Amino acid sequence: MVAANADVLGHPETDRFTLTDVESERAARFRHEEDRRNFVAAHLLVRLCAERLLGRPGPMTLAQYCPDCGLPGHGKPYLPEHPDIHISLSHTRGAVAAAAGYGPVGVDVELPQRGGTDPGVLQRVLTEAERRQVERHPDPAYAFLRQWVRKEALIKIGRVTLDTMGGTDLSALPLGEAHGAPLRSRLDDLHFLDWADERLGATVVVVGTAPPQLVAH
Repeated sequence: MVAANADVLGHPETDRFTLTDVESERAARFRHEEDRRNFVAAHLLVRLCAERLLGRPGPMTLAQYCPDCGLPGHGKPYLPEHPDIHISLSHTRGAVAAAAGYGPVGVDVELPQRGGTDPGVLQRVLTEAERRQVERHPDPAYAFLRQWVRKEALIKIGRVTLDTMGGTDLSALPLGEAHGAPLRSRLDDLHFLDWADERLGATVVVVGTAPPQLVAH
């Protein structure tokens, strides 16, 4: 699911969800109201997404676990009442995304960077083959953003880290067009679904061990 934060916060089905104390405390720490709304909307949308997967309403406590420090409030999200469901969420300026499935799944949503892309970032994030692919694309800024969001989704699913994303080569995946239809592709055991949401002006990627489906909220 992908939506504007206002649509999620005003959705009649999200009224029944309650943030945990940890989530509420994290939301309160945001300095800017828009950032707080993005955070809350993403945490509500992922509950709605999981509920749609289950096909029935029920308890939806969202928790996070960090294997490095064991402290709550960050790390991979999960639903204690539904240990068989995998979830992922993402938010950026005004846009939120969520995914749920019975297998590992990762989702990311990003807006284009203002002022273009720093060459240093290209060197750090992309392999040499990916850089050539981006440079040949009719819209290099869009092509870079699509590969960046794919790698962020791979971090969410646990296949890549910030330290290894620059050595993970996705040049075998097609880039498509900035205003094209949702693009499906596959790399090894992972299925990718990515597209540019024209209404939100955002690029979205979902990656999973099963083919992802985009559903209405």
